[in-house]
Amino acid sequence: MSSKIIELNEMTILLERSDRAKHISISIKPFYGVRVAVPCRVSFKKAEKVARSKIGWIEKHLRKMKQTEKNHRELTENSKPIDKKEAGMQLVQRLNELSKKHGFAYNKVFIKNQKTRWGSCSEKNNINLNYNLARLPDELIDYTLLHELVHTRVKDHSKRFWDQLDRITKDAKKLDRRLRDHSLLLL
Repeated sequence: MSSKIIELNEMTILLERSDRAKHISISIKPFYGVRVAVPCRVSFKKAEKVARSKIGWIEKHLRKMKQTEKNHRELTENSKPIDKKEAGMQLVQRLNELSKKHGFAYNKVFIKNQKTRWGSCSEKNNINLNYNLARLPDELIDYTLLHELVHTRVKDHSKRFWDQLDRITKDAKKLDRRLRDHSLLLL
């Protein structure tokens, strides 16, 4: 058996066999619920016992997750709807405008539906952008595009990186915090 569903205190918990797990671990993710990773050499009975021993922790984090799900639904309902193709074209056009204006060069750009990030820049200066960027206010779209463009010159988040980004955006850290407020759109 590769998985088993149990009910604890009116909560549904998935016990799932994992070839990669070395220890029993519990994770709680929005829209997925509670999962207990069970190493191959460990019985489901033992995994259930561990889950029971962590019931307080699970309940606490499940409440937070439910609030996150609610916030996500509200944010999604209140954000502008997007057409993926149109969003991609607009993001690439704006990236080109900003790179030209500020003297940046990048190799290729890819538009994806990433679940954990707004964008990234590879060692080869390929830029990946999340099409959900199109749902953000223009100021945060520009911030994200400039963030990735600065990564074409500075590959880390060192002081040098933030200084260069600050010269262009005027308050990079503040914009970064505002961007994090919208991270629920990534779910």
